[in-house]
Amino acid sequence: MRDPYDILGVSKKASEAEIKKAFRNLAKKHHPDTKGGDAAAQKKFQEISAAYDIVGDKEKRAKFDAGEIDAGGNPRGFDPGAGGPFGRGGGGGGSPRDFHFTWTDQEPGNAQGFSAEDLFSDLLGGLGGRGGRQQARQGQDFSVAVTVSFEEAARGGSRRVMLPNGEQIDVKIPPGLKDGQQIRLKGRGGAGRKGGPAGDVMIQVQVAPHPFFTRKGNDLRMDLPITLQEAVLGGKVPVPTLTGTVSLSVPPGSNTGATLRLKGKGIPAAQPGDLYVTLVIALPDKPDDALKSFAEGWKTQYDPRAKLR
Repeated sequence: MRDPYDILGVSKKASEAEIKKAFRNLAKKHHPDTKGGDAAAQKKFQEISAAYDIVGDKEKRAKFDAGEIDAGGNPRGFDPGAGGPFGRGGGGGGSPRDFHFTWTDQEPGNAQGFSAEDLFSDLLGGLGGRGGRQQARQGQDFSVAVTVSFEEAARGGSRRVMLPNGEQIDVKIPPGLKDGQQIRLKGRGGAGRKGGPAGDVMIQVQVAPHPFFTRKGNDLRMDLPITLQEAVLGGKVPVPTLTGTVSLSVPPGSNTGATLRLKGKGIPAAQPGDLYVTLVIALPDKPDDALKSFAEGWKTQYDPRAKLR
């Protein structure tokens, strides 16, 4: 057997987390379930697993590094033909299904890592039990990331997604969905094994930002530019909402920072949120001679920065 560090593609100084990560990536890439039961893939997978059995175990790794055991886990000078991980004799050998790891979805470096019998039962189709017992196993769970628009998340809708197995399904986006929420589709994942139930589909939803709306709970907030004339004299101004444009009454003498509420114009949930509109006085983009003449002749004195002192 080749050097286990070479098989996993890591250095002899690699950390436990680096070794776990390398094994996890190689196991996912080469396990026979993804290769249609290809014999070469299964042999490669067994080699990877045997390598991890040595360097993924702190005690065995120390013995291997010290030269006490060989790459097959046998004491130096032991005849691997009589046993070992793939031997047929009885001296501590066994078939690949005797290795013990636990497959988790945690990233390397987390406390869980890999433990005992579930890896081979998951990846080799339920052959992880001792003695070769074949048990009913739940199918593989699929994880899919989807990005939806702000409006789609707020109002709900339907989105077609591609699963890792190539199947396309239509997913219902419930109204009021928040950024980072997860949609679980029970029984739409990989087929079960030996009569076991199908896995689930876990859809991680990201909500794209909106050009001017921000969300807090079921409420929406936005800045609304108004003219100097609208601020001084007041009036009706158009405001965009998720359900169309509405008219907002701006009171006379309104200032930048004043906030007005449009009830029920937030997220359309069971208890609809509100839309909070913050007024922002906007001067013309191009110079306005009339406004300049007015400002030069305006004699009223006031200190807009008094609150800063």
